[in-house]
Amino acid sequence: MNTKTILIVDDTVANLDILAELLAEYDLIDTTSGVDALEIVNEEKVDLILLDIMMPEIGGFKVCERLKSNPYTKNIPVIFLTAKTDEESIEKAYEIGGSDYITKPFKPKELLARVKMQLDLQSLIQNLEYMSSYDSMTNIYNRRKFFELAEYRFINARDDLFAVMIDIDTFKNINDTYGHDTGDEVIKTITKIIQEMLPPKSIFGRLGGEEFAIVCNHKNQTELLSFIESIRKKINEISLDFNNKTIHFTISIGVAKYQEEFMMIDDLLKEADKLLYQAKETGRNKTIFRK
Repeated sequence: MNTKTILIVDDTVANLDILAELLAEYDLIDTTSGVDALEIVNEEKVDLILLDIMMPEIGGFKVCERLKSNPYTKNIPVIFLTAKTDEESIEKAYEIGGSDYITKPFKPKELLARVKMQLDLQSLIQNLEYMSSYDSMTNIYNRRKFFELAEYRFINARDDLFAVMIDIDTFKNINDTYGHDTGDEVIKTITKIIQEMLPPKSIFGRLGGEEFAIVCNHKNQTELLSFIESIRKKINEISLDFNNKTIHFTISIGVAKYQEEFMMIDDLLKEADKLLYQAKETGRNKTIFRK
């Protein structure tokens, strides 16, 4: 059983020490800084956050608001642990997405029970989130989750942003000739190859059928295109042995780079899709890129 990880954020070191002893059964990360807390959740898997409200640099409310605006961290439960007992603070804590509100001085058994309750609830939510976010065949992002994360990337890190659209060539013929089980194996095989070769921090999803998409940032355009071409060549070189049959398959790829006239992620993806269509119309098994 995996031990849950709790991030404790409090600018008083004595409070961190008390909580560390009380919550020793969990994996703990602590910090006295709200700024550091936001960096930690981007680097570490955190299951729950205990968050003070009154801190220097950035207060607990602002930390919570930023967590809830980020699709990667919005589902982490936040328990406010604070000396503030006024109704206005309590109301605001829940309005901005807090899961619970515990006032200091706290009762140890009560805090443990409420932490456990939030972690149990989080496990249920994570299971539901997985089912609603991942493609059941390939275990990569489904269309809904891909677009959610891609839009967030577009809004927050659009410089050097690329969209890659990928389609399996003559996939209908594979299904018609060898059967849908074979077609499914082709999809899984291609997915695995792409996953193993993806640039770091790429967003990779199956948009439906035999169509996939990647959104990633890369400062070296030539290097990225070489990377994408290596994926195409790798798939072109392999074959799938399934039910005593050897199946060869290829992919076509369209690659587009962010331009100032693109107002949303859809614009970038549509440009990549146009280039994908050109690749398929001009012979398939190729990559087409336009700046």
